[in-house]
Amino acid sequence: MTAMEFLPVLFMIAGVVLVAGVTLFVSSLLRPSNPYPAKNMPYECGMDAAGEAAAGRFRVPFFILAILLVVFDVEAMFLFPWAVVLKEIGLVGYIEMFIFILLLLVGFAYAWLKGALEWER
Repeated sequence: MTAMEFLPVLFMIAGVVLVAGVTLFVSSLLRPSNPYPAKNMPYECGMDAAGEAAAGRFRVPFFILAILLVVFDVEAMFLFPWAVVLKEIGLVGYIEMFIFILLLLVGFAYAWLKGALEWER
């Protein structure tokens, strides 16, 4: 492979960087800038930070739920291609995917029994 074959890729990268830079520059010129202390305070879901959130500590259930959502998104990402090629992979592929889903269900049951899906107020 020669450097000329990568020239379109370099043009694309340069174009993306240029468009991103111009967009950020133009938006910094056009947007209103009025910072004041109340505006710069963090809040979540329309509520002012109080208690543990104000000290910078986050509750672990948010992260556990996020990890569970990622796990099940990855499961869905594997299920669609598997369903498309099910006839070609045969019984072995079917059994392997069944084992994969069974392991995910065991993990889900474990998280549920440990209380990872319970929200305390």
